[in-house]
Amino acid sequence: MDLFLICVSSFLILLGIAGSFLPVIPGPLTSWVGLLLLRFTEAIVVSTDFLIISFAIALVIFLLDIFIPIVGAKKFGGGKGSTYGASVGLVIGILFLGPFGILLGPFLGAFVGELIVNKTNKKGALKAAFGSLIGFLSGVFLKFIVGLAFAFYFIDFIWDAREVLF
Repeated sequence: MDLFLICVSSFLILLGIAGSFLPVIPGPLTSWVGLLLLRFTEAIVVSTDFLIISFAIALVIFLLDIFIPIVGAKKFGGGKGSTYGASVGLVIGILFLGPFGILLGPFLGAFVGELIVNKTNKKGALKAAFGSLIGFLSGVFLKFIVGLAFAFYFIDFIWDAREVLF
Protein backbone atom coordinates (compact mmCIF):
# COMPACT_ATOMS: atom_id res chain seq x y z
CA MET A 1 0.00 0.00 0.00
CA ASP A 2 2.89 2.36 0.75
CA LEU A 3 4.27 1.97 -2.76
CA PHE A 4 0.87 2.73 -4.27
CA LEU A 5 0.52 5.92 -2.18
CA ILE A 6 4.04 6.98 -3.10
CA CYS A 7 3.30 6.47 -6.81
CA VAL A 8 0.07 8.48 -6.61
CA SER A 9 1.86 11.11 -4.57
CA SER A 10 4.66 11.41 -7.12
CA PHE A 11 2.07 11.73 -9.90
CA LEU A 12 0.36 14.55 -8.01
CA ILE A 13 3.67 16.32 -7.40
CA LEU A 14 4.46 16.20 -11.13
CA LEU A 15 0.92 17.23 -12.02
CA GLY A 16 1.27 20.16 -9.63
CA ILE A 17 4.46 21.28 -11.37
CA ALA A 18 2.66 21.01 -14.73
CA GLY A 19 -0.16 22.99 -13.13
CA SER A 20 2.25 25.88 -12.77
CA PHE A 21 1.85 26.41 -16.50
CA LEU A 22 -1.70 25.14 -17.05
CA PRO A 23 -4.42 27.38 -15.64
CA VAL A 24 -6.88 24.50 -15.33
CA ILE A 25 -4.83 22.69 -12.66
CA PRO A 26 -4.21 24.41 -9.29
CA GLY A 27 -0.48 23.58 -9.20
CA PRO A 28 0.58 24.22 -5.60
CA LEU A 29 -2.57 22.71 -4.13
CA THR A 30 -2.22 19.60 -6.30
CA SER A 31 1.38 19.17 -5.20
CA TRP A 32 0.33 19.65 -1.60
CA VAL A 33 -2.20 16.82 -1.89
CA GLY A 34 0.74 14.69 -3.06
CA LEU A 35 2.60 15.56 0.13
CA LEU A 36 -0.52 14.89 2.19
CA LEU A 37 -0.75 11.35 0.78
CA LEU A 38 2.72 10.62 2.12
CA ARG A 39 1.29 11.17 5.60
CA PHE A 40 -0.80 8.00 5.18
CA THR A 41 2.19 5.75 4.49
CA GLU A 42 3.71 3.74 7.30
CA ALA A 43 7.29 4.20 6.13
CA ILE A 44 7.36 8.00 5.74
CA VAL A 45 6.95 10.46 8.57
CA VAL A 46 5.45 13.82 7.62
CA SER A 47 4.75 16.17 10.49
CA THR A 48 1.44 17.91 10.97
CA ASP A 49 3.25 21.24 11.34
CA PHE A 50 4.88 20.77 7.94
CA LEU A 51 1.54 19.95 6.33
CA ILE A 52 -0.16 22.99 7.88
CA ILE A 53 2.63 25.38 6.86
CA SER A 54 2.93 23.93 3.36
CA PHE A 55 -0.86 24.10 2.91
CA ALA A 56 -0.87 27.75 3.98
CA ILE A 57 1.87 28.49 1.43
CA ALA A 58 0.02 26.60 -1.32
CA LEU A 59 -3.22 28.41 -0.53
CA VAL A 60 -1.58 31.85 -0.50
CA ILE A 61 0.12 31.17 -3.84
CA PHE A 62 -3.17 29.89 -5.27
CA LEU A 63 -4.95 33.09 -4.21
CA LEU A 64 -2.10 35.32 -5.37
CA ASP A 65 -2.22 33.64 -8.75
CA ILE A 66 -5.78 34.85 -9.15
CA PHE A 67 -4.98 38.46 -8.27
CA ILE A 68 -1.47 39.04 -9.71
CA PRO A 69 -2.57 39.13 -13.39
CA ILE A 70 -5.43 41.45 -12.48
CA VAL A 71 -3.08 43.79 -10.65
CA GLY A 72 -0.58 43.64 -13.53
CA ALA A 73 -3.24 44.48 -16.09
CA LYS A 74 -4.69 47.29 -13.96
CA LYS A 75 -1.25 48.80 -13.33
CA PHE A 76 -0.82 49.02 -17.08
CA GLY A 77 -4.34 50.32 -17.70
CA GLY A 78 -6.22 47.11 -18.50
CA GLY A 79 -9.33 45.53 -17.10
CA LYS A 80 -11.19 42.24 -16.92
CA GLY A 81 -11.04 41.77 -20.68
CA SER A 82 -7.26 41.50 -20.68
CA THR A 83 -7.23 39.22 -17.64
CA TYR A 84 -9.80 36.79 -19.02
CA GLY A 85 -8.19 37.02 -22.44
CA ALA A 86 -4.80 36.07 -21.01
CA SER A 87 -6.24 32.91 -19.43
CA VAL A 88 -8.10 31.87 -22.57
CA GLY A 89 -5.08 32.77 -24.69
CA LEU A 90 -2.86 30.54 -22.57
CA VAL A 91 -5.06 27.48 -23.10
CA ILE A 92 -5.44 28.11 -26.83
CA GLY A 93 -1.74 28.97 -27.16
CA ILE A 94 -0.61 25.74 -25.49
CA LEU A 95 -3.02 23.67 -27.59
CA PHE A 96 -1.90 25.13 -30.92
CA LEU A 97 1.62 26.47 -30.31
CA GLY A 98 2.98 24.13 -27.64
CA PRO A 99 5.67 25.68 -25.43
CA PHE A 100 5.64 28.95 -27.38
CA GLY A 101 1.97 29.28 -26.48
CA ILE A 102 2.92 29.77 -22.83
CA LEU A 103 4.29 33.22 -23.67
CA LEU A 104 2.49 34.17 -26.85
CA GLY A 105 -0.98 32.92 -25.87
CA PRO A 106 -1.52 35.08 -22.76
CA PHE A 107 -0.15 38.17 -24.48
CA LEU A 108 -2.34 37.83 -27.58
CA GLY A 109 -5.31 36.75 -25.49
CA ALA A 110 -5.00 39.78 -23.22
CA PHE A 111 -4.64 42.05 -26.24
CA VAL A 112 -7.72 40.62 -27.99
CA GLY A 113 -9.69 40.53 -24.73
CA GLU A 114 -8.97 44.18 -24.05
CA LEU A 115 -9.82 45.11 -27.63
CA ILE A 116 -13.19 43.37 -27.28
CA VAL A 117 -13.96 45.40 -24.17
CA ASN A 118 -12.39 48.68 -25.35
CA LYS A 119 -12.61 48.61 -29.16
CA THR A 120 -10.98 51.93 -30.02
CA ASN A 121 -7.89 52.00 -27.82
CA LYS A 122 -5.28 49.73 -29.46
CA LYS A 123 -2.36 51.34 -27.67
CA GLY A 124 -4.08 50.90 -24.31
CA ALA A 125 -4.92 47.29 -25.18
CA LEU A 126 -1.27 46.60 -26.01
CA LYS A 127 -0.15 48.17 -22.75
CA ALA A 128 -2.75 46.18 -20.79
CA ALA A 129 -1.70 42.98 -22.57
CA PHE A 130 1.89 43.59 -21.54
CA GLY A 131 0.83 44.18 -17.92
CA SER A 132 -1.32 41.09 -17.90
CA LEU A 133 1.55 39.06 -19.35
CA ILE A 134 3.92 40.33 -16.66
CA GLY A 135 1.36 39.45 -13.98
CA PHE A 136 0.68 36.05 -15.48
CA LEU A 137 4.38 35.19 -15.75
CA SER A 138 4.92 36.29 -12.16
CA GLY A 139 2.19 33.91 -11.04
CA VAL A 140 3.63 31.07 -13.12
CA PHE A 141 7.07 31.70 -11.60
CA LEU A 142 5.71 31.61 -8.05
CA LYS A 143 3.72 28.43 -8.67
CA PHE A 144 6.70 26.75 -10.33
CA ILE A 145 9.04 27.61 -7.43
CA VAL A 146 6.54 26.25 -4.88
CA GLY A 147 6.02 23.12 -7.01
CA LEU A 148 9.77 22.53 -7.14
CA ALA A 149 10.06 23.09 -3.38
CA PHE A 150 7.31 20.54 -2.74
CA ALA A 151 9.05 18.13 -5.12
CA PHE A 152 12.28 18.64 -3.18
CA TYR A 153 10.53 17.78 0.09
CA PHE A 154 8.91 14.76 -1.55
CA ILE A 155 12.32 13.48 -2.65
CA ASP A 156 13.75 14.24 0.79
CA PHE A 157 10.98 12.26 2.52
CA ILE A 158 11.52 9.32 0.16
CA TRP A 159 15.29 9.49 0.65
CA ASP A 160 14.95 9.46 4.43
CA ALA A 161 12.72 6.36 4.23
CA ARG A 162 14.75 4.56 1.55
CA GLU A 163 15.97 1.78 3.85
CA VAL A 164 12.43 0.93 4.95
CA LEU A 165 10.96 1.23 1.45
CA PHE A 166 13.60 -0.54 -0.59
